[in-house]
Amino acid sequence: MSVLLDKLIDKEGNIYEMTCVAIKEANVIQATDLKDEIEKNGEKVVTHVLDQVLNDEIKYTTPDVEK
Repeated sequence: MSVLLDKLIDKEGNIYEMTCVAIKEANVIQATDLKDEIEKNGEKVVTHVLDQVLNDEIKYTTPDVEK
């Protein structure tokens, strides 16, 4: 987990947005059969999703906010 934390700290961009995306994706996976597959490989869902977000495997956009 410390490796992921280091990657998260060093990652450019809005860390809050990235973690929100990871939380939402982890919740989706928890409700599907993918959870069992991930855990069968010895991984935790949150760790798996954070790794995907940090490696840009999960794409997301944020709405433009008018100022």
